[in-house]
Amino acid sequence: MKSFFQGIFGEFYGNIIWTLIDATQWTIYLSLTAFIGGGIIGFLLTMGRVIPNTVVNRLCAVYVWLFQSIPLLMLLFLTGLGIPVFFKIDVPAWVAATVSLTLFTSAYLAEVWRGSVEAIPEGQWESGRALGLNFWNCLRLVVAPQALRIATPPTVGFMVQIIKGTSLVYIIDYNDVMRWGKKIANAQLEGAEPFVIFPMVALIYFSLCFPLSYYSRRLEKKLLLQRGIEPVSYVTQGA
Repeated sequence: MKSFFQGIFGEFYGNIIWTLIDATQWTIYLSLTAFIGGGIIGFLLTMGRVIPNTVVNRLCAVYVWLFQSIPLLMLLFLTGLGIPVFFKIDVPAWVAATVSLTLFTSAYLAEVWRGSVEAIPEGQWESGRALGLNFWNCLRLVVAPQALRIATPPTVGFMVQIIKGTSLVYIIDYNDVMRWGKKIANAQLEGAEPFVIFPMVALIYFSLCFPLSYYSRRLEKKLLLQRGIEPVSYVTQGA
């Protein structure tokens, strides 16, 4: 594969492009890990926000409020730089990056999914109770299937935010595509100036994010059509 890029772009740029593409796998791994881990925690938080228990509701709300209020960059500083120095322990970069992105992701997914559950009309809950269903069975059999359809487009769209968020982990020396792009751009090699390398990095991020953004819009349009709502087309008209 490396020789393929060398044959097209020459040895110098072929090596650079291959290095960036090879580093992209770590960006993908981190994004998937954060999405899965954040999704599991986010699901538990969503359950905690919708169950009829005031104490649990408030504890979950505090968690969401806390990690939505702390910038991702600050989380990375705390987990990757602050904790190792303060507690005199070694925290691998991938652990710090995974923890930070998981906390960040879980807080936002919890709100997306809570909003989807609360978007279901109260009449659906009342219908379930009229059929003799308890809270959990009503949530599982009546509300959750409808909420899932509403939550899917923004959930897919939020994957874009996770991928873009991984671009910050280079500050704790995680070997993702951004870190390698920065290393190559700072190497002071002729032909590898920042204005050459960073557009390559941007193109890689675009290639990862655009399909998800497009798919999210398609899902949202499909959902609106299924609910009998005509999607709005925004057309920019000239003066």
